[in-house]
Amino acid sequence: METHHNTTIGEVVASDFRTAAIFSKHGIDFCCKGQRSIAEVCEKNNLNPSFLFQELNDVMNNKGGESIDYKSWPLDLLADYVEKKHHRYVVEKSPTLIQFLNKLCKVHGATHPELFEITELFTGSAQDLAAHMKKEELILFPFIRKMAEAKAENRDIATPHFGTVENPVEMMKHEHEVEGDRFRQIAALTDNYTPPADACNTYKVTFAMLEEFEKDLHTHIHIENNIMFPRAIALEKTFEAVAQ
Repeated sequence: METHHNTTIGEVVASDFRTAAIFSKHGIDFCCKGQRSIAEVCEKNNLNPSFLFQELNDVMNNKGGESIDYKSWPLDLLADYVEKKHHRYVVEKSPTLIQFLNKLCKVHGATHPELFEITELFTGSAQDLAAHMKKEELILFPFIRKMAEAKAENRDIATPHFGTVENPVEMMKHEHEVEGDRFRQIAALTDNYTPPADACNTYKVTFAMLEEFEKDLHTHIHIENNIMFPRAIALEKTFEAVAQ
């Protein structure tokens, strides 16, 4: 992919997911705010565009590195993948993280009061993500699969009760923004997941798990915001939808 100043960071990461590490290193949100251009993020983060382009090109020209080409996957496969990998990850990891965070509050809360805010933020995120994922699994993803199936069979689709796929997509993107903001706060409160000098093993493991959780969430949101959702909107426009 040839990158320009007006290329969005979401497009860059969608083209080669290995570039996500470059944006993350510079504190650039490539998932929730992937619609921003390279010029915008360089200006906001006081980065030299030439330097950033060089870093990106080095990664993209390295054929030896592994990069999953999510853009080449069918829409229904992407929906299955997000559910089975990323949704399940949230469901599996959240209870353990909440348990560990509550333990840290009891043992270390007196000397590290920020743990209480971290725990409150993560617990809120886990609860909201559970509801968010259910909406995707019960409403949005089934319609995406229905569109993919109809397109493969060359037939029309009925207009969904939510009017157009853009409506639930916009809701999901807003909720992604909320989670992105939460994890920016968690990262700041944890000094980018750096355990303090007096941290016990549970402390270190919990911060490592929080960092892994954030990275998985960034990938999860990137696939949806920058690949799945634009393609679902474009696919819907190819149909001459019939009224239910």
